[in-house]
This record gives sequence, structure tokens and C-alpha cells, in this order.
Amino acid sequence: MPTKLYLNDDAFEAQFKQFLHLRDEEEADVSKTVRDIIDDVREHGDAALFRYTEKFDHVTLTPSSMVVDDKRKAEARAACPDEVKTALTEAAKRIEAYHQQQFPSSHSFDDTEGVNLGWRWTPIREVGLYVPGGRASYPSSVLMNAIPAKVAGCERIAMVVPTPDNEINPAVLVAAEIAGVDEIYTVGGAQAVAALAYGTQSLKPVHLIVGPGNAYVAEAKRQVFGKVGIDMIAGPSEIMVVADNQNDPRWIAADLLSQAEHDAMAQSVLITDDDAFADAVIEAVEELLSELDREAIARESWEKNGGIFVVEKLLDAVPVIDEIAPEHLELAVEDPDALFDHIHNAGAIFMGRYTPEAVGDYVAGPSHVLPTSRTARFSSGLSVNDFVKRTSIIGCSREGLHAIGTHAANLADSEGLGAHALSVRLRMQDNQ
Repeated sequence: MPTKLYLNDDAFEAQFKQFLHLRDEEEADVSKTVRDIIDDVREHGDAALFRYTEKFDHVTLTPSSMVVDDKRKAEARAACPDEVKTALTEAAKRIEAYHQQQFPSSHSFDDTEGVNLGWRWTPIREVGLYVPGGRASYPSSVLMNAIPAKVAGCERIAMVVPTPDNEINPAVLVAAEIAGVDEIYTVGGAQAVAALAYGTQSLKPVHLIVGPGNAYVAEAKRQVFGKVGIDMIAGPSEIMVVADNQNDPRWIAADLLSQAEHDAMAQSVLITDDDAFADAVIEAVEELLSELDREAIARESWEKNGGIFVVEKLLDAVPVIDEIAPEHLELAVEDPDALFDHIHNAGAIFMGRYTPEAVGDYVAGPSHVLPTSRTARFSSGLSVNDFVKRTSIIGCSREGLHAIGTHAANLADSEGLGAHALSVRLRMQDNQ
């Protein structure tokens, strides 16, 4: 059974602390293995990349065969059902339209001393997209990662996707074509991340790596950060649903299971002000579990990591929401704005009874790449802003330098940096 807590219980604080650490299982330390793989790829390039691909994915590659060519793309289009292609196309349109509204504006102004100041936004030129492989991969993630990069104006998107036993979900290749991915390589794992970061004879390096992966991929992204940028280190999926008793319990149960079926380490949480409704949802979850293809995974997630919080008033739940900082937050209530205005920490918020989290996973528009593991307390979901960089602009006229230069030189002196001070004072001595 999932953990059930009552906010007005004297033991709530202690129980809540335990709940926050439910998923803090000690993970296997893969850092040395990943470091060895990265070093090998850095030193031996293609040879190491192909060796690991044969070892882990049972596929023998050459420089030409690791590139997905037009023939393989055509085969994927033919194999992909028409309704899936239509859905991907419609989703792509909505994702692009949403992200076009996000592009930040460059700006400049003259301050009171006559110094021209501003900032300019420019796209990161080359981006690597990691996509999990095999038949259990997610074409929607291709759209959610690649389209914001395209909207930002990135010149090159290189996608890596493992094809264990030479199998791949054709929809992944179709999604990449729809999203405008420029290059696709059939490699994966930590070795693919290393290749994207450092380059090989056949794969040119990138400046930023985005996309989810297993523990080895996550650790590889962590280790190459600094050489390249990364989006985030993603953990298991999460959903929190705030619901009153006017909802159909089956709706809420299905919402909770929509994330539980991803991973046994995923977490689904219900917050309600009606204990009887909470029990009805628990019963509905049990009924729906038997209908799922991924019942075993969803059941383990729900029973080990699931949570139910019963509160007197839904507004009382705000501190719990902000502390957990869920990846996905549904406000399945009559007036979601009344709660929304008080909430600070959530990756994405779904407003009202008719906004299940699943629409955000596929077609709503915002990227479904969101902060997990309570990182929504300080980070945001993937957006156009992740694919652009801001450059500061400073322009002094002769008069402007005279207005502020003395202060700069004096501060340089105080830090013992004489050349800094000299570079300012020499210009201020110019009498022309």
C-alpha cells in the first residue's frame, strides 16, 4: 500500500521526512566505469565507440553504418503507422508554436553616465540529443528536445540513439525527421555522450548535450559538464495530484498511474481534503492496475513510493507541495487559480479537472523535459532559453569612461591589480 499521511496528525512532520527519503536508495557507483569509457573514447575515438556498441548493443558498426541514411529513414516512415505520424506532426506544430513565444529579446540602453549597456541572445550553434533506444523508446521526447533547439536557431542537431540488436522504434526516426534533426547516429550509452562531448573521427563534437538516459548516461553527462553544457540530470518520473471529492476517482487513479508505469522508482502522490475520496482513489488504482500492460512496474512504484496526503483544507497542502517540488502537479479542483497563486515549486502545473498530465507529455506544447527529484525548487523545465546564451554589451564613450573610470581604477588598486587600473587611467589621461 502507498504511504498515507494526515496533515493534522501529531506525527506528521516525522512521517513526512521519512516520505521525502523513500527513494533515497543507495545507487550503484558507476562513476569509475563511466570515467574509463570516456577516457577510452577520448583516446581511441571511433574504435572505442564501435567496441562498446558491439559489447553492449550487439551491433557491429562502421563509420558509414552508424549514420542513419535516407534509406533507413524511408523504411521508418513506411513502418510507422499513419495515425502515429499524424499525431507526431500535430504535436510538433503545437510544441513549435509554444516555444516561438519564449525567445528572449536582446536589449540595449544608455545609462545616466552615457555608457551604452545591454545584452544579446544568440543560439548555441551545435547541440547533441541523446535518445534512449530499443523498442521502449519515446518519440515524443525527440520532439520535446529537438524543437526548442530548432526554434532557438541552433545550426546543428546531432542525435544519438542506441539500437540494441539492431532494433529501433521507427517512430523515433520519424519524429527526428519532423523535428528537423540534422544527423542521427546509432550509438548510445556513456560512450555516445563521450563522443558528443569530445568528438571522434566520424562524429563531430557539440557544445550542449540534452536528453534522458540510464544511470551510465546520466553519470557521463555529469562528467563531461564543463567541456560541454548539459540540460539536467533527470531522475525517475513524478506526479502529484491535488483533487477534491468532485472528481471521478478513476480519472485521478489513471493520472497517478500515468507516471507510475514509467519506472518502479517513479512516484505518484495524491493530496485531497476528503479521506473517503482518498480510499475511493486507492480502490480505483487497484482496479485499473490489472488493465495495464506495465502492471508490475506501476504496482511496484505505487506500493513502494506512492503517497496520499489528507488535509483539512486544500490550501493547507501548499507547504507540502513546495517541499516535494513535484515534476508534474495537477490541480484537479474547481478553482485551480486559488491554489496556483500560492505555489512556488513545480516543474509543470496542470490546471483544472480536464487537464491530465498526459496531454503535457505529448501535445500541449511545453517541453515535457522537467526537473525531478525536488530540483524544481531551483530549476526549470527545458525551453528555448536552454539553447541560447546571453552576451553582455558594454560601450563607453570618452565622456562615459571619465564618468565611471576613476571608480574602476580605485577598485582595481584595492584588489592589487595594477594593470587593470592602468588600462583605465591611461585612457583617462587622453586630452584629445
